[in-house]
Amino acid sequence: LLFVDAILIILLYEKLGRYLRKALFSRILISVACVLTFDQAGFFTALHFVTGAPIAVFFGGWFAKMAAALAYSAMLVAYIKWFEARQVPAPRGLSDIFDTLTYRERYEALVEHVGRDGLTGLLHRGRFDSDGEAAVAASLRTAKPLSLLIIDVDHFKSINDRFGHAEGDKVLKSVAALLGEIIDPEDQVFRIGGEEFAILCSRSHSVARLLGESIRQAVKTSPSTSRLDITVSAGISTVSETTRCLADVFALADQRLYIAKSIGRDRVVGEPGGHEVDSLTPRTRPARGIGA
Repeated sequence: LLFVDAILIILLYEKLGRYLRKALFSRILISVACVLTFDQAGFFTALHFVTGAPIAVFFGGWFAKMAAALAYSAMLVAYIKWFEARQVPAPRGLSDIFDTLTYRERYEALVEHVGRDGLTGLLHRGRFDSDGEAAVAASLRTAKPLSLLIIDVDHFKSINDRFGHAEGDKVLKSVAALLGEIIDPEDQVFRIGGEEFAILCSRSHSVARLLGESIRQAVKTSPSTSRLDITVSAGISTVSETTRCLADVFALADQRLYIAKSIGRDRVVGEPGGHEVDSLTPRTRPARGIGA
């Protein structure tokens, strides 16, 4: 109720600016007095029907609120004249006032969308670079596990060639949606390239590997992707004594993604020994920088 009162006072104050622009005290007092009078009338009506309160209760409360309105109006005018020391602004339209009142909501919405990929809505490559560095540093500082999964849509170029780029975009959106559904709330998922995604998760390597397998299976079986026989490959690395910066973690996960691609695709590759595919001798892939 106080929030509604505040909005009504602001709206009435702005409306009165057309007629009382220079009469600052009068504008404030009339605005506050009108809103508080309606408040008191509503409060007394309810109180009268419930408890049978006499009319004296109405006037007693109303006089107290008017006294408060006078005091607050005087203090506000003094503050504006002595501390703000600026001309009373011209009256604004209601749409401008609501723009001001909803600024916080619009600002929060803007912040939410900054750093996101326009197609998929996932965090973009710039956020991966900044958030990834911070996450690795936090992992080293707190000794909590941090793993990186790099996920690539297999044969994506052929999807674009066969079905068109519009269909390719649908595939990327579908994969992005699946990733968002599977990861935990504290995990972060990014689109870091055309058909390439990355996930930063606070999990050990073995658990991150299970996450990768869950993603691989979900893409194969989901109606939104299975209709085109979409599969993904993934490479996984974890912060360790030999991978102490984002560039090192990324390079190792990228190398393992290359292994997954080179031995048949549709698989997840992590540390050697976890799966049969890891025991194979990989072809060496030129290291990619995290900005590549």
